[in-house]
Amino acid sequence: QVQLVESGGGLVQAGGSLRLSCAASGRTFGAYGMGWFRQAPGKEREFVAAIVWSGSLTYYSDSVKGRFTISRDNAKNTVYLQMNSLKPEDTAVYYCAADGRYYSGSIYTRVGEYDYWGQGTQVTVSS
Repeated sequence: QVQLVESGGGLVQAGGSLRLSCAASGRTFGAYGMGWFRQAPGKEREFVAAIVWSGSLTYYSDSVKGRFTISRDNAKNTVYLQMNSLKPEDTAVYYCAADGRYYSGSIYTRVGEYDYWGQGTQVTVSS
């Protein structure tokens, strides 16, 4: 079991930056791949970024590639999402998730491929 708690959301002007954190409890965090998703009002939850358990492989959606960076610190049981050059269309609730697969080297991009979810943190980008 893994419990996930996101933090770092807030209100920022377009062009600004935010860093989201996702703190995990449980001894198995370091074995799981992690992902960030987001959900805007009236829209489905969508994939943003993912990182494998070792941190050696990452993957991004086209909409955030080159602006967002996912990273993790397994010693601190934390995964991060650095968001730069934010746009109003990045406004959403951001969720972190753990894929629940021990030491998988694969990247997962679908909501159904993740077993554990945080409660979400709101990111609002004003124009």
